[in-house]
Amino acid sequence: MMGGRRHNRSQTVGDVGLERLNLILWRHAHAEEVPLGWAGRDADRALTAKGLRQAQQMAVWLDARLPPDCDIVVSPALRTRQTADALRRPYRLCPAIATGARVDDFLHAVDWPAASGTVLAVGHQPTLGGVAARLLGGRDGPLVIQRAAVWWFAVRDEGGTACVALRAVMSADLAA
Repeated sequence: MMGGRRHNRSQTVGDVGLERLNLILWRHAHAEEVPLGWAGRDADRALTAKGLRQAQQMAVWLDARLPPDCDIVVSPALRTRQTADALRRPYRLCPAIATGARVDDFLHAVDWPAASGTVLAVGHQPTLGGVAARLLGGRDGPLVIQRAAVWWFAVRDEGGTACVALRAVMSADLAA
């Protein structure tokens, strides 16, 4: 689903009302490997049967925890759209989080750190790993996010400072 950026203030299951922003990073599920001599575009790679199962498992876990008005942004690549489709909620395509996106461009696209409410971003490695590293330690560095995994960050304002907490990490096999 295409549309403008929106921000919400709804709370997710278990919130006590202190979080200003929930930023959820969801790496696309297992996709086809690029065969030797393949002339196609990387963005056209589809999920495998395993990837479709992973996406569905994680979608069930997420759907039980996301507020109804969660803002979902998705890379335009086929595999990320297929991953997001498993959730069966409206989303908007966001070229700024496509394959090869820079961490700064990704954070700008999700309006970090000014956004409020819940934002779910379906994207790619190594960008998502770079975003997670930046949120966890304030600097760039290598961090691997497993295929189909979700990293959930909560942000609250404390004394005029945005404090980031890692709220959950879930893999598709554990979510099943």
